[in-house]
Amino acid sequence: QVQFVESGGGLVQPGGSLRLSCAASGFIFSSLPMSWYRQAPGKERELVAAITTTGGRVNYADSVKGRFTISRDNVKKTVYLQMNSLNPDDTAVYYCNAGFDIPLYTYWGQGTQVTVSS
Repeated sequence: QVQFVESGGGLVQPGGSLRLSCAASGFIFSSLPMSWYRQAPGKERELVAAITTTGGRVNYADSVKGRFTISRDNVKKTVYLQMNSLNPDDTAVYYCNAGFDIPLYTYWGQGTQVTVSS
């Protein structure tokens, strides 16, 4: 079955960086675009970044443009999110899913918590 295992979150000071990873299984990873989402307390889950199958096209939420970079390794079946210049508004649980504009699977992994605080 489809599975997403997110990792790499943690506590970081404002201005710091983190690199998230999401290992996917249960589908042909190289055939689907992938995305990162996040959900902050009391807020709806939002799309953060998306990448096409070969990485030829990427898309970012306005709030993270210029600070976050999405990438993927189709051999390792893993999608990454490099996050720089983090600020407290980036605090959330981060998830990945297949798809570019909308999540393709109703299943969600456990996510990885990112907390930006001094």
